[in-house]
Amino acid sequence: MALAGCSPTELHGFLPGFVADGTPATNQTDRVAALWVNSWIVLLIVGLITWGLMGWAAIAYRRRKGQTGLPVQLRYNMPIEILYTLVPLILIFGMFAFTARDQTIIETQYGPDNKPDVSITAIGKQWAWDFQYDGTQKDNSDAVWTMGVQAQPDKAGNVDQNALPTLYLPVNKKVHVTLQSRDVIHSFWIIDFLYKKDMFIGKDNSWSFTPTREGTYQGKCAELCGEYHSMMLFNVKVVSDSEYQAYLTKLHDEGNTGDITNAYDRLNNYPGTGKSTTDEGAK
Repeated sequence: MALAGCSPTELHGFLPGFVADGTPATNQTDRVAALWVNSWIVLLIVGLITWGLMGWAAIAYRRRKGQTGLPVQLRYNMPIEILYTLVPLILIFGMFAFTARDQTIIETQYGPDNKPDVSITAIGKQWAWDFQYDGTQKDNSDAVWTMGVQAQPDKAGNVDQNALPTLYLPVNKKVHVTLQSRDVIHSFWIIDFLYKKDMFIGKDNSWSFTPTREGTYQGKCAELCGEYHSMMLFNVKVVSDSEYQAYLTKLHDEGNTGDITNAYDRLNNYPGTGKSTTDEGAK
């Protein structure tokens, strides 16, 4: 009865990404949440047993009034030692097996046998994001893109969310994201999607998933990448397919076509200085 009264957020271990109607943010968030919740259930059961045994030993074998000297000393108890060796091993191998199983499914990338509906290249740079929506031509001439700048907080520390780099995704479409870095190691983290992937120099990473709920989600870099790491923020907008196509058309009409260039590999317009990129770069 108590569990029946829980909200989806409580049933999923208070993780982000779940709303009142229970619709997950992606096709993978339920799997991640289940691994999290079930791990905690097992660990709490083990904890309760351990705490219970500790309490029982502390009470049953406490020093009684009038007792003196040391209690009987035992060198070993083979059954107990075997027990407390086997139980942790079973737990470790069990948790590893379930984690490996789920990670294998989550890490399965869309490819030739299961082509994605949308291919995107996300580029991390100090301290912002560029997003390229890859095309179908061999030379990628029909790709479109946006270049972002890092968050620019005001004197009170407030960030204009509308000015952050924004990644658009179509709902219920298979998405494959290629992750690249232009300078140091970054980490691509969409908080409500309950997953993050590192971005390395010279080695592309990738992530495949299907967004299942429209809305605006927050993203950030989850790898300490320099002085303004905390300002490396972005938004994700999951929209209808028609709205997504309209957005790509808008980028095309603005002339943001072809492969994204390396012109802004490393932004030098440090937040709050008001100086130009040229001035800061020269400095």
